[in-house]
Amino acid sequence: MSSNQKSTLLVTGASGQLGRRVLELLLETHKGTIIAATRTPEKLTDFSNRGVIVRHADFEDNASLSQAFQGVDRLLLISTDALDVPGRRLNQHRNAIKAAEQAGVKHVVYTSIINPGPDSPAFVAPDHRGTEEALAASKLGWTALRENIYMDLLLMSVSQALQTGKLFNAIGDGKAAYITREDVARASAAALTSSFEGRRTVEITGPEAVTQYEIAEITSKLAGREITYVPITLDALVQAMEANGLPRPVAEGYASFDVAIAQGKFSAVTNTVEELTGFKPISVADFLSAHQAEFKPVTS
Repeated sequence: MSSNQKSTLLVTGASGQLGRRVLELLLETHKGTIIAATRTPEKLTDFSNRGVIVRHADFEDNASLSQAFQGVDRLLLISTDALDVPGRRLNQHRNAIKAAEQAGVKHVVYTSIINPGPDSPAFVAPDHRGTEEALAASKLGWTALRENIYMDLLLMSVSQALQTGKLFNAIGDGKAAYITREDVARASAAALTSSFEGRRTVEITGPEAVTQYEIAEITSKLAGREITYVPITLDALVQAMEANGLPRPVAEGYASFDVAIAQGKFSAVTNTVEELTGFKPISVADFLSAHQAEFKPVTS
């Protein structure tokens, strides 16, 4: 995985699911110093016991970022979950980029999203686009990992489909090259340990782009019963999410991904994961098969 074994690496958001998995991967292969940055250092005691240096870092406290990034060669900037106020997450990312530059960090790897341009309907696209622009305006070397949609999110929709025999969403005939969180973690760790020092944008995708019809077919085979995909309108999708307790702005945010998939924004397929890690990314069929035990019981 690594050709940069003596460098000092830092992972932000290290107490989250992706951050913790990246730390695990780094511990397996990296011989240099590993630093975990988080708002909640107490959640990473297990890693500090294994030799990882844990530092407090708050993306809205510039002093803490400057201190956390001292002595770091390469930094993985995992996008934060601050989606409650428009622009808050982008400001956090800008703070981190400025602090990294001032601390002398040589390279930043950023977890972006595929097709973050102004024509993307995905509600998170502006944050990612703005972060990439901030990296481009800095003096840093950087790698933007433009990720497709997490395959892990399919578990919820598939579980719901098993209850009713129908898979509902507003994606239409659109395709997405879903990627597992595990493959994203491996790609992130590989990019972080790489000796690449320039600037690049790469697309992180699964091995194939699939439609909802194909997901329904895969689920049918695993369940041993027919699951039918039923396309619905965007308004119907938002109303359904509202009926299940989501505030309308949140429902509209989630629904924006359906619009983006329907428009083909997530249909690109690349071999970047294999190029970075040496391993092919997992397919939707293999992923759902491996997680079949997590599906909710089918009601008769």
